[in-house]
Amino acid sequence: MWLQIYEIMLKLVLPCLVIVAIALFFLCIGILFGRRHTFRSQHIGQSSAMRKRGIHCVQSMDAMERKEADNARKVKERI
Repeated sequence: MWLQIYEIMLKLVLPCLVIVAIALFFLCIGILFGRRHTFRSQHIGQSSAMRKRGIHCVQSMDAMERKEADNARKVKERI
């Protein structure tokens, strides 16, 4: 009984391992010899769509709020 289970497992596991090994091989080939891809900057301040909407990074918005406030240490809270 156990021998039959092991035979069935081998019939399923070996082809799966071969397929995964081939996929990893082609993935490595694609990484090593493929074109070098660059990612766009994910910084909010460098996105033109965000600039059009008037959205800036937190540090820039904090600095703008501090300039607009009467006291440089007091920031107007939004509710």
